[in-house]
Amino acid sequence: MADGPSGVAEPTTADPGTPSSRSRLDLPVLVGIAFVLAIAIKLFLVQAFSIPSASMVPTLVEGDRILVCRICLRVDDVDRGDVIVFEGPDGSSTERGLIAGALHWLGETLGVASPPHDDFVKRVAGLPGDTVEIDRAGVLYVNGQAVDEPYLNQPVPRADHPPTTVPDGMLFVLGDNRGDSGDSRCPPPSCTGLVPVDKVIGVTFLRLWPPRRVGLVR
Repeated sequence: MADGPSGVAEPTTADPGTPSSRSRLDLPVLVGIAFVLAIAIKLFLVQAFSIPSASMVPTLVEGDRILVCRICLRVDDVDRGDVIVFEGPDGSSTERGLIAGALHWLGETLGVASPPHDDFVKRVAGLPGDTVEIDRAGVLYVNGQAVDEPYLNQPVPRADHPPTTVPDGMLFVLGDNRGDSGDSRCPPPSCTGLVPVDKVIGVTFLRLWPPRRVGLVR
């Protein structure tokens, strides 16, 4: 404060270097840093998804929210038994304006908005070069060896699938709810068909909602 001509104290203009001015300047910087971190986390580390269907019951049920490890694809290969999220076969997207697109992107990151294209969650049954077969009793065989699948929804439907050799660059995926899953047993558009490795978004590792179902995804 400074004395005016009449001797009355008058307010002075805030110095840019004062704490109050610095706090006002810091806010946009902090918001920018937070936004950059959110982008980095989504692109390289983890991403949240919401489960839209019953194809992975009982492992995942409709309304579950999961965390997917994206960096896992950079430090290790996808393996048999992994629960993965991947882009749908059509790859179509919805055009949005800049602001609407940014808000939708934030919702995707938090797992509360649907992505601009269909994403799917399934379990990897066969890797490139594997021969996958399901017998009439519903037992899965990979390279002639029966696979123990304790995660399956029971009872397993009695439906077979002929021996199929997985091509290079592709994955054979199945839902845990074998009787209600459009997976690699049939081609698009009714099912996902074989999944290109480069369409995999990440490996599911944690169920984070609802609270009573929080836990690791196996």
